[in-house]
Amino acid sequence: MTPPRHFLTGEELSADELAALLDRALELKAGRRDGLGGKTLARRAIALVFEKPSTRTRVSFEVGVAELGGTPVVLRGDELQLARGESIGDTARVLSRYVDAIVIRSGSHENVAALAGGAGVPVVNGLTPEHHPCQALADLLTLRERFGDLRGLRLAYVGDGNNVARSVAILGRTAGVEVVAASPRGYGLEPGVAAEDLDDPRAAVAGADAVYTDVWVSMGDEPDAERRRADLAPFRVDAELLSTASDRAIVLHCLPAHPGEEITEDVLYGERSAVWDQAENRLHAQKALLEMLVG
Repeated sequence: MTPPRHFLTGEELSADELAALLDRALELKAGRRDGLGGKTLARRAIALVFEKPSTRTRVSFEVGVAELGGTPVVLRGDELQLARGESIGDTARVLSRYVDAIVIRSGSHENVAALAGGAGVPVVNGLTPEHHPCQALADLLTLRERFGDLRGLRLAYVGDGNNVARSVAILGRTAGVEVVAASPRGYGLEPGVAAEDLDDPRAAVAGADAVYTDVWVSMGDEPDAERRRADLAPFRVDAELLSTASDRAIVLHCLPAHPGEEITEDVLYGERSAVWDQAENRLHAQKALLEMLVG
């Protein structure tokens, strides 16, 4: 029996596979109202496990599975026997007998990796503290729509070097995008993940084709919220910072946003914002991913 293929960090995809996935996502988006891909997951069930609250991940996956003709089975962490001490491995073995893939949003990347280790079906990382590869697929799809060829684009990520920054750097490298990260000392990515790590947001954004940011206080960061806001304040994405980017530059944010903190309201809702296309593209990129892994 062929082992299942998982999608946990984004490193699982080759450059050719990533390009083909984005091509298919564009096809699915263009043909959505015509039912393109409507039977790809016919008679298939996909478990969607959410240990953390979710808007975009839950809705995009639930709608996406349904649009591909499959059955989404939405499960909260406290609804599973995991909450009462059943092991990750046993949960993986049982779910694998019922469903054709498992998407999980978790507070522990180690648990997601353990779930994949025990599963007989593909496991998709819907978000962990270390990685958010499904978001990065949507980010690249948005760049592809706006600019065509991804190779040679420069994306500047400004702010906290978190799971979103890590994933866009990993998948951006595969796609040929130069991802530069600018963070205060102590908030940056580990060396070698981004093409360049800087502590000056203006240097990172200079000439960039896309400027990306995320919240400063994520789930679990609340005890250090005030310190984090103070440390990250010089890295706010505002009109002055955006003016140093390329004239064609777009603004990205994975949402939810806190206008006035990591990004100003005029930039978030301005004409250069691609944030709402980016949010929609979660749906199309993930449909293409499920087709690749399950269909």
